[in-house]
Amino acid sequence: MLNTFLKGEKGTRLRFIGMLLSAILVLLSVFTLTQKGLNFGLDFTGGYLTEFTTSQSVELKELQSFIAKNHNGEFELTAQGNSHFQLREAPSASTTVNSLDWQSAVTQNDDINAQVLSSAYIGSQVGDELFDQGCLAMFAAMIAVMIYLAVRFEWRLALGSVVALVHDLILVLGLFSLLQIEFNLTVLASLLAIIGYSLNDSIIVGDRVRELLRVQSNNVLSPATIINNAIKSTLTRTLITSGTTLATVASVWLLAGAPLQGFAIALFTGIVVGTFSSICIAATLPELLGLSAKNYEVKVDAHTQTLLDMP
Repeated sequence: MLNTFLKGEKGTRLRFIGMLLSAILVLLSVFTLTQKGLNFGLDFTGGYLTEFTTSQSVELKELQSFIAKNHNGEFELTAQGNSHFQLREAPSASTTVNSLDWQSAVTQNDDINAQVLSSAYIGSQVGDELFDQGCLAMFAAMIAVMIYLAVRFEWRLALGSVVALVHDLILVLGLFSLLQIEFNLTVLASLLAIIGYSLNDSIIVGDRVRELLRVQSNNVLSPATIINNAIKSTLTRTLITSGTTLATVASVWLLAGAPLQGFAIALFTGIVVGTFSSICIAATLPELLGLSAKNYEVKVDAHTQTLLDMP
């Protein structure tokens, strides 16, 4: 089988190389996840959330440096507008003292003149429930996808789509673990969106492969050539769809601000790797498993065949 790939058409060799690259990236992502884990946000870990406004426009970096001088613990400052900010603090024994210190500093400074709008504590129990519910939703979505693929496709094409889907999720999680980007509820929601988008790409390619295999009753073309033709016929549509979606997500990434940055990064990465995996995994793995036109031949029993052979 390896010699067939290496000596085959250029498209076949590229698909095989892409699948090997995907396998390496998955192993690296799993290794990163086991070593560094995910940087869970306050939505899951709990902590203090404080919103405040300033009397005049203040640069985020300058304000962050000023608060750091009066805050000994870990915190995350995000800008909700020109003079509207949100500060998140991890739960710790000294958090209450730290909150009083930095709040007094920003409210008493004449250049900042901040006014605290709200301050609330998010319990870790709520975060645990949100994480469990989010994981349950993802698990339910995966089960629904597997049932749908089992009904729609022959098992080789269905397995290729499932493996491509798992590949996309692992690579996105691996990127968040490697860069230690905050993993919060919006990122979890983006993973659910990636499941749908990745599945859509794989189904488009799988449908075209199935159609070409059904009409290939005389076995003139090899399965590799049929799959290459299927990818070529859907590549333009896939690239246009992915390109327009990436442009929209990139706009959210660059213009929507910090609260949606993690969501945009996850979705952007998911679309890129989803397009890649629909070609290199969803279409290539079934070929490795022996997919051919024979799998879609109409089976005729002996009695019916006798009737067909009669003059």
